[in-house]
Amino acid sequence: MSHQKEPVLIVSRKKDFAYLTLNRPQVLNALSVELLFSLKEELELIKKDDAIKGVFITGSGGKAFSAGADIDFFHSATPLQVRELAELAVSVNSLIENLGKVSIALINGFALGGGLELAEACMLRLAVSSAKLGHPEVRIGVVAGWGGTTRLPRLIGKGRAAELLLTGRMVSAQRAFEIGLVNLVMESDSLQVEGEKLMDEIVCNAPVAVKFTWEALHRGLNLTLEESAKLGVDYFGQIAATDDFREGTGSFLHKTDPTFTGR
Repeated sequence: MSHQKEPVLIVSRKKDFAYLTLNRPQVLNALSVELLFSLKEELELIKKDDAIKGVFITGSGGKAFSAGADIDFFHSATPLQVRELAELAVSVNSLIENLGKVSIALINGFALGGGLELAEACMLRLAVSSAKLGHPEVRIGVVAGWGGTTRLPRLIGKGRAAELLLTGRMVSAQRAFEIGLVNLVMESDSLQVEGEKLMDEIVCNAPVAVKFTWEALHRGLNLTLEESAKLGVDYFGQIAATDDFREGTGSFLHKTDPTFTGR
């Protein structure tokens, strides 16, 4: 009797949200080539689907979001294969960051190395109180080259990022919250509920305004203060041409609830 192979990525829908669940629990959801390709394909579909307003990424098995890259692959791979895997991972993380949808990582266990880099690419991160987060790459002779050396200092500052990246130390979910690496910490049975509450709070706002706000924030970090401020002005001008701008400002003046259409 043959057994159907479990998918490495479980995709589901709830309301207007997509759930992407990393599904390699036997190896703590380590990121393999197959899993990264599956993520990329699904994210590209989600990006084109106007019916999906938000994306959750989490891990299966209850022990890990993702413990990082597939070390078995690293150990036997050529330098070129390692670089190709890194390029694939970076493309996935960039796709998350530029998805045009709200993205939230639900960290339900270990989030280490490449797994944490995947979470860092999301707009927001929620973690269970028992979660452990870190960049242990240097402890096995590796660099956090999937975006960790880029995104982590932007999230928590250069000094704290240097401490985590250079020591390879893991931190608790509470410590991650204290330094700004995660946005909320809760018990495991509340993770999905709190994630959906936060998502609902964001997506009920004007869709174009949410999208432009994220782009101004994300892109502005790579600009000078003056350039970043000018980018904000540009987006402010563009948003004034939308129906939602008129709807929102009119509703404020008339003390009514706005009905946004995303146009």
